[in-house]
Amino acid sequence: MDAIWLDGAEWLAVLRMGLGLWWLESWRHKDKKAWFERGTGIAWAADVAAEHRWAPVRTGFERVVRPRPKLMAYVVAYAELALGLGLVLGFLTPVALLGGLVLNVLYFVLMIHDWAEQGQNSMMALISLVGFFAMAWQTWSLDAVLGWFG
Repeated sequence: MDAIWLDGAEWLAVLRMGLGLWWLESWRHKDKKAWFERGTGIAWAADVAAEHRWAPVRTGFERVVRPRPKLMAYVVAYAELALGLGLVLGFLTPVALLGGLVLNVLYFVLMIHDWAEQGQNSMMALISLVGFFAMAWQTWSLDAVLGWFG
């Protein structure tokens, strides 16, 4: 593979770290007090799910998320933080890439009507797929230093 300035594996590391920074920004911009104390994030998602055109989305939200709003607020917020740190540092990178893909697909499906969010979720999911199948943990990562995921 020919590349300019960096080699292919290094460009994949840049892409991986950029995705990690995107997840860290998702964590940073959340109003944690509103999310954790007032439940605003999950309440907003509940409103979206209640109006969803697909019954499995409505049912799934009612069974999994609605009974545990406080727990789910922490799960979502700290998952974004963990994904960001894992991808930037290259720690447990394949797990972070697959976890991010799952989270983006869930966001994509939940917010199927919100076209402003769909571009972000589809691009983040695509980067996760490329990073996973191209093994973006080979360069500039703790995984490579530790010899994990050869």
